[in-house]
Amino acid sequence: MSITKKATVLAVGFGLVALSACGSSDSDSGGGDSKTVTLVSHNSWAVSKNVLAAFEKESGYKVKVLEDGDAGQAVNKAILTKDNPQGDVFFGVDNTLLSRALDNGLFQSYEAKGSDLILPEYRVDEDKHRVTPIDTGDICVNYDKAYFTEHKLDPPSSFDDLIKPAYKNLLVTENASTSSPGLGFLLGTAAKYGDSGWEGYWTKLKANGVKVVDGWEQAYNEEFSGSAGGKKAKADRPLVVSYASSPPAEVIYADPKPTTAPTGVAEGACFRQVEYAGLLSNAGNSKGGKALLDFMLTKQFQDDMPLNMFVYPVREAAEVPQEFRKYGPQAKDPETLDPAKIADNRDQWVKSWTSLVLK
Repeated sequence: MSITKKATVLAVGFGLVALSACGSSDSDSGGGDSKTVTLVSHNSWAVSKNVLAAFEKESGYKVKVLEDGDAGQAVNKAILTKDNPQGDVFFGVDNTLLSRALDNGLFQSYEAKGSDLILPEYRVDEDKHRVTPIDTGDICVNYDKAYFTEHKLDPPSSFDDLIKPAYKNLLVTENASTSSPGLGFLLGTAAKYGDSGWEGYWTKLKANGVKVVDGWEQAYNEEFSGSAGGKKAKADRPLVVSYASSPPAEVIYADPKPTTAPTGVAEGACFRQVEYAGLLSNAGNSKGGKALLDFMLTKQFQDDMPLNMFVYPVREAAEVPQEFRKYGPQAKDPETLDPAKIADNRDQWVKSWTSLVLK
């Protein structure tokens, strides 16, 4: 989201109050009886006004949201402030950073109502219930259809294709040390080529002219020729690391709407991302935090989520918008990594990647 992701093209925060203070005095009553519950998130949180209003009316809690940059920045800040947390619930830690949050005691245990309806492939930490899966999405290479049509070149369909001479100087990706999709793309190559092969792959990718920028916003809206923002910026890179849900966004937010998406997805160059929420340790309003977590697993919220945050729901029988099915279906066989494998290797992989690619 992040998935960090896609959200800068969205109307973020319908009906929400973004807080800039480090604490949340409204939810620091200590007794957990405050009528304000504070959600700490990366900057991709969004929900429809009527859906949020229904929760506030039913629960009696007023929701405030503190957005804290991209996922990595938000997680790191939450860890630093865990003894005096900024809010009650944290949303937006994904499977690339989950172990860091859990190892640092960021969350307390709570099994949210509706957890039994989460699709089995997204469940984690089921013995302690410190986090609740909320959404999923695929970090994928996107391509500019017009560029490849004009140059009579087939778009890449796999990680292997990206190192071929035909695609030299065409790809832009995000910094794996500062960006969630950048890290996801690195993890995708680690999953694909293994411990002994991913560095060799990146050596070839660097030699083939990959461009690295700090974050998704710059990569997608300034460097990628296929996006609406990239067209305005006269961008010249027709390949970008983004999301499988980016093509639907290009259609939904276009005026007039095109009959087909201007961008496509290389399904053989994807890594599956899952985002979680959890009740923060030392939360001032744990009761309200639990109610908010329950709400995020309701069918109403899960159905509403795709067209607000451009992610897929994790609850059984949740509705997937037609635009997603038509323009941005989930990858059939994305790369994945066990969270324990990520935990054991992430920091060293990023360190090695930085030395190899940025120096």
